[in-house]
Amino acid sequence: MNEITVVTGVIGADVHAVGNKILAYALEQAGFKVINLGVMVTQEEYIEAALETNADAILVSSLYGHGEIDCHGLREKCDEAGLKDIPLLAGGNLVVGKQDFHDVEKRFLAMGFTKAYPPGTDVDTCIEDLNQLITR
Repeated sequence: MNEITVVTGVIGADVHAVGNKILAYALEQAGFKVINLGVMVTQEEYIEAALETNADAILVSSLYGHGEIDCHGLREKCDEAGLKDIPLLAGGNLVVGKQDFHDVEKRFLAMGFTKAYPPGTDVDTCIEDLNQLITR
């Protein structure tokens, strides 16, 4: 069985690094190959890294609340780059203010994301989802 390769990073102007490092570490411990782009990652950087590494999924983190804005159009750019079927997962504090996460999740799914996670989601949930989404 080949390793599952995931590209991770914190999108947009967000500089919150701790959660991203914890996520990357947990994924590595679970046997994933992690391409961690760090903070302040552009949509194009996610796509370039996914293409260069033949990644199986892209995981977008955001903590500063502008994730929804920063993620808008990512699916379309992935499709245009030849990553039509790549799973897109987003998690963290994705929106400004207190909003019902069910509504936030619906908006992310409508933007073409495969999964969206609310703040405080256990990393094991993401790992289980990745293992179900990506079969080798």
